[in-house]
Amino acid sequence: MKLKQFIVEVARKVGIDIIGFTDCNILDNIEDYLLERIEDNRITEFEERDIKKRIDPKKVFPDCNSIIVLGISYNVDFNEYPSYKLKGKISKSSWGEDYHRVVKDKMDKLVYEIEKVVDFKYLSFVDTGPLVDRELAMKAGVGWYGKNCSIINDEYGSFIFIGYILTDLEIESDNSIQSKCGNCERCLKACPTGALEGAYKFNPKKCISYLTQTKERIPYELREKMGISIYGCDVCQLACPKNSEAIKSKSKEFIPKVTKGFVDIEEMLEMSNSEFKEKYGSMAGSWRGKNVLKRNCLIALGNMKNKHNIPLLKKVLLDSSPMVREYAAWAILKTDYNIGVKAVAEVIKVEKDIDVKEEMQRLLKYFHKKIFNVS
Repeated sequence: MKLKQFIVEVARKVGIDIIGFTDCNILDNIEDYLLERIEDNRITEFEERDIKKRIDPKKVFPDCNSIIVLGISYNVDFNEYPSYKLKGKISKSSWGEDYHRVVKDKMDKLVYEIEKVVDFKYLSFVDTGPLVDRELAMKAGVGWYGKNCSIINDEYGSFIFIGYILTDLEIESDNSIQSKCGNCERCLKACPTGALEGAYKFNPKKCISYLTQTKERIPYELREKMGISIYGCDVCQLACPKNSEAIKSKSKEFIPKVTKGFVDIEEMLEMSNSEFKEKYGSMAGSWRGKNVLKRNCLIALGNMKNKHNIPLLKKVLLDSSPMVREYAAWAILKTDYNIGVKAVAEVIKVEKDIDVKEEMQRLLKYFHKKIFNVS
């Protein structure tokens, strides 16, 4: 049996849904695009800054001859809803167990089986590697670029995690696949923030998925478009017709047994670090820490604009985290301006963090102008 065929068959046995192979040539077709992103300040804090490492596999793994690229579907069926009232959404990518561990485990099993038949050197990555994994996936025939810049597979749609293994093996490459979106623009129309600025034109700084992860201060106008998203966003993918007809995932690890796909906002705002780690530590979204998710919970409360939440918001105005206090001020002012003005003015008197105090003062001015239409 040829090595490539053997790897494909073993991949299926260890739970890998999609597999493809590509060469280690430089991804020079996207170099200009990456440079433009830097010039336009569209590069995020999660990305490798060295462009050469992003496009040249041999800069990452000098012995590289071929790359095994795999996809694992996380499009699981789950329709249960929690009973608590203050619910915030978690994207499917963080529903179950941390996908980094799940995908890495399946890759390790694949490597183990390959090593039984051939000695080889390798280096594997799941989401954390410097190379542009979506470009590798496209080159390897794992899927094609949708207009929302997600990789779409004919059978499994776009709810797929991508992993890749740089190897010194000589394996025949698969053919890349051209986009099949046609005239469809559902994803572009569905994006709440306008992060999809056109077909294949994605501004990550406006994407809700990015906004729920960044520690940078989120622009006021974008907070209002985040809805009740606590981690990630599925809107453009849910709008894609390819996902409505896709094969469902068989990976039970991605079923949200603990969270049911939601966060209990009130619980999140009041839980300790140890309680947070115990309940949410195994999900992918926990990597940013409790305070970032608490901040997102406050944005969700502000967008709910329910006055019954004011006692909770007043309590959080005195939180130990400066960032959380800032967003509590935004949320209470957005929920009820009159009550918020008084509450924020009171906490400003005792606020010791200069940055937080200045931000609260900016918020008072911002909402005053907005409510009274003052220029």
